[in-house]
Amino acid sequence: MESISNTEMQFALTVLKSPEHEFNANSISKELEISPMGALKIARKLEKEGVIRLKEMGRARFYSICFESPYAMQYLKFLLMREAEQAAPYVKMWIREIRKIKNAEIAVIFGSVLVKQDKANDIDVLFVTEQKKFAGLKKEVEAINKLNAKKVHGIYTALDILGISFKRQEKAALDADKGIVAIGEDKFLMLLKR
Repeated sequence: MESISNTEMQFALTVLKSPEHEFNANSISKELEISPMGALKIARKLEKEGVIRLKEMGRARFYSICFESPYAMQYLKFLLMREAEQAAPYVKMWIREIRKIKNAEIAVIFGSVLVKQDKANDIDVLFVTEQKKFAGLKKEVEAINKLNAKKVHGIYTALDILGISFKRQEKAALDADKGIVAIGEDKFLMLLKR
């Protein structure tokens, strides 16, 4: 694997985290604010590495993730981890807080904190766990809320229910999908793979 530029990272993560959109070179270039030729160059590199595949519909070419590829899954896991490590300091502080939680299989920080940072009213976090762990998870979140001025606004769900929400392209699930994964990159990818 060659070095990964931030633009390549954003390209792959945009395709991954926006299953409701079909991106081609032109549409993703607008999203990333780069030239269509630059987007095409990145797409060719990621396609050559087996991270994305090209889907042709008439004369249009759209990109999708190669979820079947173990290499692509490891590459994307690395990008999700890198995204968390490169987050703004305030967001990174919350990632550290959320990672203390033991009862969550997946935790994704999303919403206004990613844009407004310390100006956000609360910290939106999607927590995914087994039904039997909900009570313990909620107690852990309450403990974090007692220690911090800003409160974690948790949305709690089970893996199978979130999978259905993604499949139905429900707004809440798609909004959370755009966030930063604090816990459970592997499970998050498996969920999107469905």
